[in-house]
Amino acid sequence: QKFANLRALYAFMFCYPGKKLSFMGSEFAQHAEWAHEGSLHWELLERPLHRGMLQTVRDLNALYRGSPALHETDCDGRGFEWIDCQDAAQSVVAWYRYSIDRERATVIVCNLTPVIRSAYRIGVDAPGRYLERLNTDAEVYGGSGQGNGGEIVAREEPQHERPCSLVLTLPPLAVLVIETA
Repeated sequence: QKFANLRALYAFMFCYPGKKLSFMGSEFAQHAEWAHEGSLHWELLERPLHRGMLQTVRDLNALYRGSPALHETDCDGRGFEWIDCQDAAQSVVAWYRYSIDRERATVIVCNLTPVIRSAYRIGVDAPGRYLERLNTDAEVYGGSGQGNGGEIVAREEPQHERPCSLVLTLPPLAVLVIETA
């Protein structure tokens, strides 16, 4: 669960507004704090969970660079809207990130419990196909592989004061990054 929590934390950080900061060794979950007297503990990359963490950070960096909604409005409140921040009972939060021109949007959904949430409905702005761009519970990262198979269809069923909604499987201790197809 430590690795699942860390993957979710990094995805939360990369997808939430504001500048990003990580310290040497944290990209592969080094146990010890970095010290200038020695080297990073590269031998940890021989372990699958540490390699999975490195792949998670690598993919988050690529997603951040490639998604205008995540970086163009990093310090501009117009690029952020809550979808739902009221579901304390299930520990789920969701928000939108928008590009400057609002032509591109990214939906972020966080399940911060070790319980799978099936048929979880999230409000979105438009109907159609959505792609699961990142799932921190993917097997390639060392997760259990729960998710939505890469694609979800939004229906015209209102939810969270939005005209449409997605019905998702929320993996345990995970963050989903979803964009229109």
